[in-house]
Amino acid sequence: METKQSTMKFQILFFLLLLACVHPSVAQGSYENCCLQYAHVRRNLNKYILSFRVQKTDGGCNIPAVVLKLKNFREICVDPRIKWVNQMIQKRSENNTGKI
Repeated sequence: METKQSTMKFQILFFLLLLACVHPSVAQGSYENCCLQYAHVRRNLNKYILSFRVQKTDGGCNIPAVVLKLKNFREICVDPRIKWVNQMIQKRSENNTGKI
């Protein structure tokens, strides 16, 4: 009877150890928040933009993008090569320089 208990304890310990080893590898990619494709934007959205961030192609992100946070709290990904997107980035970067 005692061998069954010790075998069961060993199996539970082994399972927990295995679970502890697998968990970090599964959770590693879950923190990435990447754009996978660009939204098809045909016009300038400057009046709707609250903020933006630039996504680079390092880490788990495969495409360069600008992520726009809009007034309706949606986020869209746009191509950074679009002319008005570049102008918006430059204008907002100039406005924020020197401010704390």
